[in-house]
Amino acid sequence: MTRYKSGLFFGITAYTLWGAFPLYWPLLKPAGALEIVSHRAVWTLFFCVVALGINKQLKSTILIIGNRKTFLRLALATVFISTNWLTYIWGVNHGHVVETALGYYVIPIIMIGFGIFLFHETLRPLQWITVGLGALGVVVLTIDFGRLPWIALALAISWSSYGLVKKTLNLGALQGLALETLISFPFYGGYLIYLGINGTGLLGTAPGISILLISAGIVTAIPLLSFNASTTRLPFTIIGLLQYITPTILFLVGVLVRHENMPTGRWIGFVIIWLALLALAIDLVRSSRTLNNSVTE
Repeated sequence: MTRYKSGLFFGITAYTLWGAFPLYWPLLKPAGALEIVSHRAVWTLFFCVVALGINKQLKSTILIIGNRKTFLRLALATVFISTNWLTYIWGVNHGHVVETALGYYVIPIIMIGFGIFLFHETLRPLQWITVGLGALGVVVLTIDFGRLPWIALALAISWSSYGLVKKTLNLGALQGLALETLISFPFYGGYLIYLGINGTGLLGTAPGISILLISAGIVTAIPLLSFNASTTRLPFTIIGLLQYITPTILFLVGVLVRHENMPTGRWIGFVIIWLALLALAIDLVRSSRTLNNSVTE
């Protein structure tokens, strides 16, 4: 298998697994979102420690947080990813899978917004079309929902902010995930101990639910590691296009499996968002070709 094909395999695997998550989290009921995220963080940390130990990277990873500036950035990243996880699991387990899909569709548009307002980047015409259509789509969906699609916006803003912070850290996926879950461990670990003392936690109540709660760590780590493997093998443009696999699967799960309501106004809003993403995809392909031609010349 060539490097490119293996990159595609890892990328498609990562985004497909992320899209299939709504089929997994409901299996952990009646656990609430905070209990699920707590198990997800704690067991992910355990998985990462084992993996880092096998790769002989444990000591070097711990030394990273000795830098105060790095620690503060990791702490900020931890806040953003925790917000994303809590919002996502709450939304999925409360019948808002379609809205979570919207959140991940909106992420590229939010990232463009960051480029405009934080880095004063100049946009190409198709990127302006993307921003305009994206904003229009959110307005239409807000009118249809009768409220701001806060789940979608919280997911999009928290994940985009997380990516922004991680970009400044330049850490490997495994190292970053290990340190983020280590920083959050006192809170999440403490919460699970609290549940255990009060007899309200689900861990240990039955073999099936206990295995599923512990497996949340592996379920979290595997797609992230696959994603990291794909980013080292594929061009940015391909990665950008592959990311639409996740919200598309989320959308299909919400509509076809969970049978969530999709009135006409909601369909119109999603079609506008899809048109925005089509414009962005065309722009990505064009800009990639231009870059390739300039390099060749």
